[in-house]
Amino acid sequence: MTKFIEVSAKTEEEAVQSALNQLGLTRDDVSVEIIERAKSGFLGLKSTPAVVRVIYEVNESRAERVERFLSGLFVKMDIDASQEIFDEGDTISVVITGGDPGALIGRRGETLDAMQHLTNYVINKGAADRVRVNLDTENYRDRRNETLENLANKVARKVIKYRRNITLDPMNAYERHVIHTALQNYENVTTYSVGNEPNRRIVVAFGRRNERQDRDDRRGSRPPDRRNDRRSAPVPQQDTSDNSISNNDSTSQYREWS
Repeated sequence: MTKFIEVSAKTEEEAVQSALNQLGLTRDDVSVEIIERAKSGFLGLKSTPAVVRVIYEVNESRAERVERFLSGLFVKMDIDASQEIFDEGDTISVVITGGDPGALIGRRGETLDAMQHLTNYVINKGAADRVRVNLDTENYRDRRNETLENLANKVARKVIKYRRNITLDPMNAYERHVIHTALQNYENVTTYSVGNEPNRRIVVAFGRRNERQDRDDRRGSRPPDRRNDRRSAPVPQQDTSDNSISNNDSTSQYREWS
């Protein structure tokens, strides 16, 4: 990051040296711009001092970069907020205080998520080592997680009671992860996602998925091939309409639970 200071003195040389003393740097570490040259007045009266701008580079830490970016973002959003930053190695946690919590969080956390996404993009752009930046305010993340976990368990109980799949409203990737994690060990219930962003949803399904269902999903959720079954099964000599009904019923049942 580039910074500068402006210093005035009787001469340009004295102004530059004063700036170097303040910064603790050498002449090779900086570049200098002359803002105003020193002028001596008539008979020493009304003399004008020299003004120089000394430019230098500062190596910011990751936390400092996060703080600088968010401070600028708050100004553009016209939000008076402060931040407390915790550098935890591969993760940086930011707790935002002040301002309007509703404006910071947005509908279902959309504003907070967007700010978090932007911060991660800016901080990791061109960086060799990536870091995860998490933003929170008013303990929103924990409260939202608790709400999602309660929803997941409530829906799972309904799925088991009625033996029917339930599709939830669209969620972002983080919220879907919370639902999947909450139900990963729930007996007789499984979860999977369908659709594309931003309308990707979770399906809470009755029963455990087997390998064939996973394979069918990878192939596009096609119904099982019944041709081999028809070859191996004896072909009735009469009332062939019964076979047609049975096949339709099997296919319908597969679609219902897939």
